[in-house]
Amino acid sequence: MKTVTKAGAIAAAGTLAGALAVSLAPQPAAAHGAFTYPASRTYACYVDGLEGGAGGNVEPTNPACADALAEGGSYPFWNWFGNLIGDADGRHQEVVADGELCGPTPAFSAFNAARTDWPTTGLPSGQTVEFHHNAWAQHPGTFFTYVTEEGWDPGSPLAWDDLELIDEVTDPPLRQGGVQGAEYYWDVDLPERQGQHIVYVVWERSDSPEAFYNCSDVVFG
Repeated sequence: MKTVTKAGAIAAAGTLAGALAVSLAPQPAAAHGAFTYPASRTYACYVDGLEGGAGGNVEPTNPACADALAEGGSYPFWNWFGNLIGDADGRHQEVVADGELCGPTPAFSAFNAARTDWPTTGLPSGQTVEFHHNAWAQHPGTFFTYVTEEGWDPGSPLAWDDLELIDEVTDPPLRQGGVQGAEYYWDVDLPERQGQHIVYVVWERSDSPEAFYNCSDVVFG
């Protein structure tokens, strides 16, 4: 894996979507945050599911999200912010196998599907962009941001060797009023890329062995 060390939307389900997630879905003991921009795969499917649903159900119209619902049920949609391993303890490449980076636990495994029709976020190539990571619960820690290398095939399973580390930030600022409430935010200098890629982020807590894993499907233009 190549590394470069640096110091550091989906527009809107909004307040109603957040309220629905709290009131209609069982909440896990450990559910703490995920990207809303660029939208994580789980968050993008949650938004898609709400837009297609009725009566508080998630009924995604995106084919990849619909298949993930059929395979894994609605739990990872309502708990889009809980894609984590509780005892990772910094051993990410040891505890997360190639092909399982987007859903490293059974509850989220449907989101590992190697396909090109997941919802995407458009990103500018080679520019600086402000990332937004929802903070359902606040924790100190470090965010490691990777991007798939030039030439990566979006129809192939994601592996660690496909990733280039482009940013590392510890305890970024927090603000209220994000699309899903409180959020961390920081600037990321994006590399030159074209076409469909994955932005992959590991949030490693410094007060716990817990870590969070997010795939964001993006299109560089």
